[in-house]
Amino acid sequence: MQSAGPLLHSGFRASVRHVPENTALSLRGRTWTYRDLDGIARRWAAALARHTPRPKRVAVLGHRSVVTYAGFLAGLYAGATVVPLNKKYPAARNRELLERAGIEVVLADAGSVKQLGALLDGLAGAPAVVLPDTDEVPAGFPVGARVLTRADVETCVPLAEPVEVAPEDGAYLLFTSGTTGRPKGVQISHANAASFLAANTERYGFAADDRFTNTFDQTFDLSVFDLFMSWGSGGCLVPMDAFDLMKPLDFVRDNGITVWFSVPSVAVLQHRKGVLVPDSLPSLRWSLFCGEALPAATAQVWQEAASGSVLENLYGPTEATIACLVHRWDPETSPASVVNGVVPIGSPYPGMAAAVLDEDGSPVPDGDTGELCVSGRQVFEGYLDAPEQTAEAFRTGSPSSGPDRRWYRTGDLVRRTDSGEYGYVGRLDTQVKILGHRIETGEVEAHLLRQERVEQAVVLAVPGEEEGVTVLTGVLAGAGLDVHDVDEELRRTLPPYMIPLTYHLLDVFPLNDNGKVDRKALRLRVVSGELEPVLL
Repeated sequence: MQSAGPLLHSGFRASVRHVPENTALSLRGRTWTYRDLDGIARRWAAALARHTPRPKRVAVLGHRSVVTYAGFLAGLYAGATVVPLNKKYPAARNRELLERAGIEVVLADAGSVKQLGALLDGLAGAPAVVLPDTDEVPAGFPVGARVLTRADVETCVPLAEPVEVAPEDGAYLLFTSGTTGRPKGVQISHANAASFLAANTERYGFAADDRFTNTFDQTFDLSVFDLFMSWGSGGCLVPMDAFDLMKPLDFVRDNGITVWFSVPSVAVLQHRKGVLVPDSLPSLRWSLFCGEALPAATAQVWQEAASGSVLENLYGPTEATIACLVHRWDPETSPASVVNGVVPIGSPYPGMAAAVLDEDGSPVPDGDTGELCVSGRQVFEGYLDAPEQTAEAFRTGSPSSGPDRRWYRTGDLVRRTDSGEYGYVGRLDTQVKILGHRIETGEVEAHLLRQERVEQAVVLAVPGEEEGVTVLTGVLAGAGLDVHDVDEELRRTLPPYMIPLTYHLLDVFPLNDNGKVDRKALRLRVVSGELEPVLL
């Protein structure tokens, strides 16, 4: 049945109708057409509903496999909210996300099955499991687990049509770092996502001959751009794995990539290596960056390497659906708008509004620094089962002429330039971006402080060895603590990007005038080298 409005997967469905034999996915030498992926998603959607008719939330666990791509579509086809999990995460974190999200069915690839048994063991109300590329139930699965293997899935009659949903229903649910030590659940509706996709479709005019990278894990919302902008245009998605990101320029050239999208760190590293030679990326039509600050020097060099492409810096928190501001780099005019060596984050998307507010919610004059707040069709409704956090994340008011709006507080400090665009200055709180991932250092500290011998813990963002790269470092205090043990325990509970690169031991933490730990003083001692790291 036809749904009432555009959905996250509406563009894919249109491509199935218009270009069914175009290649939709090229993965490690194998290709799938739009007709192929549509057929797989229909069958798997039927399997997802075998034990739980119309599941509310479906988790997809895997990495760079057809299961992770067709599985996302299958979850949407089943009428569910898709919750990506990451096989690289510690089992404890994935287990927490399963419980928090109330997952009813897990769709997993063969490479993730080993972790899945441990996730389900002892879990109250354990979800059903669909293993579409696994031939038998692996040893170690909990007794009584409801499991469909490849043979079971093949007996499922594919759905004739995707389940009808409303635009206000959830399309996907992601968990971001939280200050309390618990991840925050961000559910994005189909209406939120459709607004984002429509703005980008209008802006970029992607075509069926475009070939898109996929540099992001699906637990990172920027991946939604890769999948659904590619599939909405009838183009081909060409995912990159970790080894491809070591030599991304070769990947672009070898695969005829026309649309590049990544965090700036990838480009910064190539700039540092000196391999961004002018006109060395002739196939690119679009060079897009998002997820962290983009150094102007790197933008300039990348633009010279991909001289036939348009380079843009996108900005947006997960809560505002992937990106909601954008700046188009112009080698002639953009340098004048650079703030602290960083490319501007630009102007709001259609349907979105931005304001720079003071601590009391009043607008700051142009040119002054304040917190960026955004409002509009792409902004989510609120955090999963967290009304207090939701209330703290929003302001209601009218910073300029016009009706009151509900403003999401991004926590980013910006200033409005003479051109009317916004320049990024820094963070309002201790939240930082590491390789594009948003991290609350307070969450890492909370996990450190749970360890028996850790009496004090401060996690800081400091410059890495590569220019423009930020890393985490931990400063610890505690009698008899073993840093190696602390690090190992942390790795059992947090994803790799949240683990400090270095640790420092200190008997007494410096305090500021308010009696709080003086983070600025600690950071200075770390950056200056006064506090030497502990060798692991």
